[in-house]
Formats: sequence, C-alpha cells, structure tokens
Amino acid sequence: MAKQPMLKFVDVKRDMPQKRDAEVRNHDFDEIYAEFAKAKAAEQASRCSQCGVPFCQSHCPLHNNIPDWLLMTAEGRLQEAYEISQATNTFPEICGRICPQDRLCEGNCVIENSGHETVTIGAIEKYITDTAWENGWVKPNLPYAERGDSVGIIGAGPGGLAAADRLRQAGVQVTVYDRYDRAGGLLTYGIPGFKLEKDVVMRRIQQLEAAGVQFVLNCNVGEDLSFQAISGQHDAVLIATGVYKSRDLQAPGVGAQGVVRAIDYLTASNRVGFGDVVPEYESGELNAKGKRVVVIGGGDTAMDCLRTAIRQGATSVKCLYRRDKKNMPGSMREVQNAEEEGVEFVWQTAPNGFIGDPVEAVKVQKMHLGAPDATGRQSPEVIEGADYTEQADLVIMALGFMPEDLPTLWDEGALEVTRWGTIKADFKTHETAIDGVFAVGDIVRGASLVVWAIADGREAADSILSYLNEAASVAAE
Repeated sequence: MAKQPMLKFVDVKRDMPQKRDAEVRNHDFDEIYAEFAKAKAAEQASRCSQCGVPFCQSHCPLHNNIPDWLLMTAEGRLQEAYEISQATNTFPEICGRICPQDRLCEGNCVIENSGHETVTIGAIEKYITDTAWENGWVKPNLPYAERGDSVGIIGAGPGGLAAADRLRQAGVQVTVYDRYDRAGGLLTYGIPGFKLEKDVVMRRIQQLEAAGVQFVLNCNVGEDLSFQAISGQHDAVLIATGVYKSRDLQAPGVGAQGVVRAIDYLTASNRVGFGDVVPEYESGELNAKGKRVVVIGGGDTAMDCLRTAIRQGATSVKCLYRRDKKNMPGSMREVQNAEEEGVEFVWQTAPNGFIGDPVEAVKVQKMHLGAPDATGRQSPEVIEGADYTEQADLVIMALGFMPEDLPTLWDEGALEVTRWGTIKADFKTHETAIDGVFAVGDIVRGASLVVWAIADGREAADSILSYLNEAASVAAE
C-alpha cells in the first residue's frame, strides 16, 4: 500500500523560505525571500489536510485548486501542479509573491484554525511556477484558430492583462492601450522590486506578445487617442485603468516642496531600477537618500514607501498612522518586514500641517480610538493639547487612491459612474451602461488587490466572448 503523502501537519511544523537578513536586504531591491528547495516544498505541501471543504480555495478570489496542486507538489509531480495552478490563475508566480495570503488562503486554512499553523501556500505557489519557467513548461497561450473580431483593452495592469491572455487564447484579436512606456501597470511601476522583481513581470508581458497581443504604449486615452476612436476600432472594449488619483490631505503647508505623492515616489524608484534616467530622482525630489522620511498612511502602499526609503539610504524612516497596529489595513507580514528593516511606527497619530518650504517638519496630532461604530470599527479621535512636531525632509502621502473622472477625461457622458466615481458595471458580467463596453478591477471596485483584478479580468473575458458570439449569431440570421 502506498504511503500517505499528505496530512503531516501534526508531525511537520510550518516553515517559510529563508528570509535574507535585514542588514543585507536593506541595501538592494532584490526579493527578500529565498526559493524553497524541492524537498522543502514537498515537505511543506505534505502538511495539507486535504479537507473536504477547502476554505483556502473558497476564500481565494480566483478559487484556485490549492489542495490539488499541494498534493501534486508533495508527490513530486510539479508539471501537473503547475498546470492545475495555471488553469485558474493567469499569473500564479505573481500572486505567490504579492498576495496577502495571511488574509486570504492561509488565513482561512483549516489546520491553522485547529492550532497547527497554516500551510505555506503562497511560497509553494511561487515555487511551482518558478520551477515551471526554469523547465520551459510555461508556453504562450496560442489559439487553436483565429477569430475576426477584436477587443480593445484600456489599461495594461493585472486586470487588463488577465483578460488579454484569456481572449487571445480564444483567438480574439487583442490590442492593449496604456499610458506608460512599459506594460504591467502597478505590477511594473507601483510595487517595489523587493516584493516583485521586474523580470518576473516582463517575461509574462513578453509571453503575451508572443501569443499575439498588441500593445500601444505611451498612449494617454483622452489626449493621444480618444475613447470613441478606440471603441470605433473594436467590437468590444474593456476598461481596466485602475485608480491612480491620490487622495488629498487638506492641511496647511501641504503644497510645500518635499511633500510628495506615494505613486510618484514609487514610480520614480521603479524607473531607476529599470535603468531609466529620472530627473526628479537625480535632483533628490523623489529620493530619500540622507533624509528624515515620514510616510503618512497604513496600507500596503505606505509599507512599500517605507521600505523603499530604507533602501535608498534615508537617515530615519517613520510611519504615522491614525489607528493602532491591530486596526491597520496593511498586511501584518509587511509591517513585520518593515520593523525588521528599521522603520519606526508611530501609532495613533495624524498630520495637522507642515512646517517650512521646503518641508522641515510635520505637525502631528495624537489620537485615541473612540467607541465602535455600527460596523464595529473604532473611529480615531483627536487628543486635545497633545500636538507635537516630527522633523522631516521628505513627507510621502500614502492615503490611498481614487478614480479619475473618466466620463469627463474621455468626453463620454454615457459612461455611468457611482457616487464614489468608480465605473458602474454589472457584478457578474462586468458590462457597463454602454453596449459592448466592459470594466474591471480597481476602476470598478476602488483600490483593491491584484488577485481581484485578475479574477475580474478573467470573468470579463468570458463575458466578452459571450457578447461577441451573440453578436455574430445575430449577424448571421
């Protein structure tokens, strides 16, 4: 009788890939986690309990078949593991690196809830696909037959790219339009290399190009090319622009030199990583070297800014967040990494203004958490008379993102939006108020996770195919 390869969580303890020491990783933008060795990946995968109702799968936005590819990994059947993983996820190696597994699959692992610590799902997902790339198992999704219809996708971020891959596999002619000079959206210019090395993103884009996806870059829709021109060229359009408008802070001195937006700061840093010449970085405007840095915000974008500033050689890096550690929106794993690297978190504080131009200090209000609201969340309240100043040469605003006013920017009044400015789209089909126009990702959800954008893009691709097939059927009658 064959030996049972799974259910070893009682005897085998949870383990993660080795993390580079903070004193070493603080000086570069390489990823901080090493790769699992084959034996270690199989060992950790064998801890899965193969439960009848896999909560890891049901809490994954893509509903990845996690127990199945863990079993394949434990048995050494890595190519099959990759094929199962790729069947539900367009970019498994990216999700394995940047998904907040502690809040999704791993956070809902049955053995975690029974006191045995979760399976290291994300690290194994990354290992499976990295192994697939090394062995040449990852191939462009070439169609079996070409179709005559075409789809224009506005936005080359994860949602747009996931849809492009699925549509191209079905034989549709796909053109992706993007404002930047490289595809990838926030995967390329928003997320730092120490979380997602850029060659990981670029090889996926090259694969899409090899499959026949056309990219029109440096194309700002509404300026370089009208929305009407795009919709007139294609049989359907998918809007996947993301949200890039930074939330503003209304406070005295907010316009001072040295008070910058997170998206500008991170984009400059990532461009430098590609070898681009970035004048704002060279001048020091978007460079933390030798500066006292204060980052305002508590989400994952704030964590990215904090850890980037450490690597750029800041003399001190502090994070101001108006709630406590338990109530912050960012990943706890990212907070831990930031603390290891030397970031100081100043909990329950909020900016009340800025001193100097260029900025010299932040006026800070101390806060406490008040009574819970109807949702159970406590709102921060100002402690009167407890203000102080925090010295700073560079202040980075990481307060989240809002949608741009696309109906105005694109001169398309028929494009309906919600009261938050996001595009109104059907929850299941992703159709907008305009016939043949669909929308996915953050421009519909508001700022969210990469994995949700991928899920939306795949769903929308299926809806677009149904729309094109129906249109072809009507035309044939």
